Amino acid sequence: MNRRIFNSVILPAAALAVFSGIAFGGWLEVTTAAIATVETEYAGLKVGITYELKDSSVTADSPAWVFVRWSADSGRTWKLLPERFATGDGLGIVESSGKKSIDWWGTDEIGPASADSLIVTVRAIAVARIPAGEFVMKSTPGGGYDSGRIGQTVSTLPLYYLAKYETTIDMYTDYLNETGGDGRGWNPQMADSARCGIERLEGEGGFVYRVAGGRENFPVNFVSWYDATGFLAWCGLALPSEAQWEKAWRGGKFIDGDSIMQKPNPLPERKFPWGDEEPGAGGVFRCNWRGAEDGFVDLAPVGSFPAYASPYGICDLAGNVSEWTVDFYATTYHAGLDGYRMSRGGSWRSFPSGVDAISGATNLPLSESGIMGFRGVYGQ
Repeated sequence: MNRRIFNSVILPAAALAVFSGIAFGGWLEVTTAAIATVETEYAGLKVGITYELKDSSVTADSPAWVFVRWSADSGRTWKLLPERFATGDGLGIVESSGKKSIDWWGTDEIGPASADSLIVTVRAIAVARIPAGEFVMKSTPGGGYDSGRIGQTVSTLPLYYLAKYETTIDMYTDYLNETGGDGRGWNPQMADSARCGIERLEGEGGFVYRVAGGRENFPVNFVSWYDATGFLAWCGLALPSEAQWEKAWRGGKFIDGDSIMQKPNPLPERKFPWGDEEPGAGGVFRCNWRGAEDGFVDLAPVGSFPAYASPYGICDLAGNVSEWTVDFYATTYHAGLDGYRMSRGGSWRSFPSGVDAISGATNLPLSESGIMGFRGVYGQ
């Protein structure tokens, strides 16, 4: 049995189609995917998955996070294919474009009961490699910060990968269409095409979701902390910690990490991802903040300021939407309270002073706001 799959669209093997990628953000382009089952002599049933990752910008420093979801009941229910059940060069962190393969082992034990009904989707997200090593962290636990802590607080993190762009409306809509038939993960504020742009419609057997025209590449907003973690679990990712978020912003003491140390960070205590210049200094607009001077009255499409990304090429850490982190606010030891979570980076409603490296905000995890969004992380 063979089927072709294109990004999040499933097609029969005889269909021919090409799906173009989005200029910035969104899913990376995946085409010409197929699956085949093989009965091995010693290891039981194996499913082979092949596809082509078309984006030529994928490199070791700017790889893709590739995940596979599968269904054995004609797409009514789906599951994530765990990395530990697969070999090959096509699952997890993928460091080059081109043809890729995945061998999914043990499917007769932990996969579908019958491979004849198996369908899969392959999706890819642009991420940035952040090498292990030291960096300067000025924020303090629980939402505190001290801008005067010059070079006194050095932290160390292992290797991890952070999404280069905020999660888009198009990506989140794909998630809802697979998992949100009962309405969870969506709220009525999302339907406003001027503020978000995810429409909910009655469909056979449950709700279906559609992106309002032109809103595909805007960051999703009105998402709670639980909504964000739900989407990322669906992808096999997680929310970043505040420390991961801040290192991605400033860069390590060495951009290439402590094991190489060939690229010292010229501004390891930078105030903004691009350096220390204010967001609008000299009439140059470097991110999306309060007002329309930067070219956007409210939200901007992700990646609208690529020249002012972080040292690792990560866009929109400053402004646009404030981003959920996994961390609790310091006072959440109080019994009986699922307490505040930290968000970072400011938003399109923030003044320039609020989109710096150390300003953070606290929000209840159920909060669904027009200024809140998120991105994913892979690694410790």
